[in-house]
Amino acid sequence: MVELLPFTPEIAERTRSIYDRVARVIPPAEWPVHAPYVDAINRLKLERNAIVLAHNYQTPEIYHGVADIVGDSLQLAREAQRAQADVIVVCGVHFMGETAKILNPSRRVIVPDARAGCSLAASITAADVRALRAQHPGVPVVTYVNTSAEVKAESDVCCTSSNAVRIVEALGVPRVIMLPDEFLAKYVAANTAVEIIAWAGHCEVHERFRGIDVAALRETEEGVVVIAHPECPPDVIAAADFAGSTSAMIDFVRERAPQRVVMLTECSMSDNVAAEFPNVAFVRPCNLCPHMKRNTLPKILRALETLHDEVLVDEPVRVRAQAALDRMMALA
Repeated sequence: MVELLPFTPEIAERTRSIYDRVARVIPPAEWPVHAPYVDAINRLKLERNAIVLAHNYQTPEIYHGVADIVGDSLQLAREAQRAQADVIVVCGVHFMGETAKILNPSRRVIVPDARAGCSLAASITAADVRALRAQHPGVPVVTYVNTSAEVKAESDVCCTSSNAVRIVEALGVPRVIMLPDEFLAKYVAANTAVEIIAWAGHCEVHERFRGIDVAALRETEEGVVVIAHPECPPDVIAAADFAGSTSAMIDFVRERAPQRVVMLTECSMSDNVAAEFPNVAFVRPCNLCPHMKRNTLPKILRALETLHDEVLVDEPVRVRAQAALDRMMALA
């Protein structure tokens, strides 16, 4: 059991501006539990010359309270390259820590909980990629960034959910192998003439949404705008008003300012976006990611205190994985 840190008037004053940003999504009764950790983490970051990267699916007290950089997995790693930090704390899942290490080999990269995995990344191995290449000789492999370093290293180029169509078409070939998310591959196939050879990997958060859920939402929530992540099944994408990456979903809300919106993705993302856009009403059907929720404020504080768990990637794997990421950036 985690021993709670004391909440003092001094901590209340130092964290007041942070709570003002999250007051819409964190009840006042909960803030005295979070605030001492927020304060301790932000002070220790300065001592360690550390930065905290938080994925869009992190809880609001992490996302708004201690993160220096927020975004999707690739955004986090790329922005970390620009920061003058000795230590990078990655609040997400393990492959995100690996991606940060691939692009920042000289920095110390740590994660709050090394057990934070990903059903999608776990759905494929480097051996699987080699077997697919043997089955389809000469066909380039496009790999989603939501994969391990070893899988990236076996790939020709990486992609994100926002640039997948662009990357596939930029290769200028009639067929590609696209790994590992089956639903993202189907989304790309529906938006390009390139033949897509897919893998049957799924995100356990997004695969649980169904088209009939969207229909039910529209019946009970009149006028709601439905936006979905491309990792959702095709019937969900077809029923939604907009489909896009986590960053694209945020941009959609910022630019369109719908009165009522539902984001078919991980629950904490709605909370984080709601804190930024108080004039938008967020309907909350969503799914939790148990892996993302392994990250907590006490674990972040422990990671900064002990500099455990450190993410390490074998150098030959890192170099090959970076080549796939670099090619993506060049093509995109």
